[in-house]
Amino acid sequence: MEGLISIRTVGHELALSAAAAAVARGVDMGCPVVAAVVGIRGDLIAFVRANCSPPPSAKIAQDKAYSAASFQIPTPDFYAAVSSNPALRDGIAEQPGIAMFAGGLPIEINGECVGAIGVSGGSEKQDVECANAGLAAIDARQFNTATEPQI
Repeated sequence: MEGLISIRTVGHELALSAAAAAVARGVDMGCPVVAAVVGIRGDLIAFVRANCSPPPSAKIAQDKAYSAASFQIPTPDFYAAVSSNPALRDGIAEQPGIAMFAGGLPIEINGECVGAIGVSGGSEKQDVECANAGLAAIDARQFNTATEPQI
């Protein structure tokens, strides 16, 4: 029918595989993390929490994933894009569910963004490493470390 669109999003099996792989990487590093995977519209699809992960990390991981999916770029790249405009940066940062620090990565499969993964509980570098482990587990594009913006 005219006027309708079709949206492709990550399914629950891929989402759970990515989240589990991210948490497993954190466990391997001795860093208990939380991983959240959202669909392209920001809806939570999978959530895995390591034993003894910091309580605030549950919400932070979801916010990172939501932000990366919403803007379809890694969270630190989003910050880089808005940081030169204080009003824009501060206004967006105050919106519910927005995180602009490392650990949120889009899920790109065959060049198409289909969701995002957010990881929290370690340093920014550890969170990105765990998120990339999740992406690798589902054959999605991986991203550089937190200190190397992609834009």
